[in-house]
Amino acid sequence: DAMAPGRIALLQAMPIFGALRDDAIEVLLDGAPTVACARGAFYFHEGDAAQCMYVIEEGTVEVQKHWEGGEYPLHQLHAGDCFGEMALMDFFPRSASVRAVEDCRAIEIATAALHRLAERDIEQFALIQMNIGREVCRRLRAERPDLPVVMLTARGEEDDRIAGLEVGADDYVVKPF
Repeated sequence: DAMAPGRIALLQAMPIFGALRDDAIEVLLDGAPTVACARGAFYFHEGDAAQCMYVIEEGTVEVQKHWEGGEYPLHQLHAGDCFGEMALMDFFPRSASVRAVEDCRAIEIATAALHRLAERDIEQFALIQMNIGREVCRRLRAERPDLPVVMLTARGEEDDRIAGLEVGADDYVVKPF
């Protein structure tokens, strides 16, 4: 069942969905299919159109990047992790491939579900976008600590500024409009 309390708790434990209310997560999970992927099969390939993200319920996947004619593993993700979340922020093709290391099961959350949430509750929608930005910042810092990161946002409350700087932004700029 897409609305099982365990699924809501799984998402709320993730940084991207942290602090979201149950009803907001229910909007995201409404109609969200579970996608099974056999060991060795791909959820998607680098360059594919991106229209959803996945939350791993069971199994392990490997994120791979194509470079100089080969596929190179970047990292592995396990139950409780997500991948493909940039699809919820931009409309660019997939930046990497994701292959199942073992039989996997993942919840597919489509961009359409995020749009439904935006129509219903813009504050919860904005929170997801901010959380994704923070997660991207954390990942950038982990991979490239020398890369300067500037957050440009419409959220100018002191708590938001502190949170942005705590996750590694070098500067936090509030849009003047």
